[in-house]
Amino acid sequence: MTTTIIENKKAKFDFFIEEKIEAGISLKGWEVKSLRSNRGNIKESYALVKNKEVFLIGSHISPLPNVNVNEETDPTRTRKLLLKSKEIAKITGLVTQKGYTLIPLSFYWKEGKVKVMIGLAKGRKKQDKRALLKERDWKMTQKRLIKKNYNK
Repeated sequence: MTTTIIENKKAKFDFFIEEKIEAGISLKGWEVKSLRSNRGNIKESYALVKNKEVFLIGSHISPLPNVNVNEETDPTRTRKLLLKSKEIAKITGLVTQKGYTLIPLSFYWKEGKVKVMIGLAKGRKKQDKRALLKERDWKMTQKRLIKKNYNK
């Protein structure tokens, strides 16, 4: 059973998501406690491949005010994503050759562990975003019309 902690709704609007990949994430104890309290943000974050490892950059997990932490707490520290070497090789090839970006889509619980759904994405252009908004608007109008005609 999976329970979503954080979702990046803006990513689905700003990018075409080509493929989704599940990854583990290396967290400290205070970060896990903070995520249990929904104190995280991944809107401005992205992932990078460095030295055959994948890192999550720009995610913000703010510490709880009542947690006693001995080491220094950096809410925006770089966190390592845990992937298999075959997955990393595949991602590296796509990111370097075809110009994809790695975007975190959501954090969620799976069997007591925090997992990250990252997406291989390409950026949307302004006209693509406008078309998406028009399509959403048209679908809402259709629902209203169907509901209105159904209630007559």
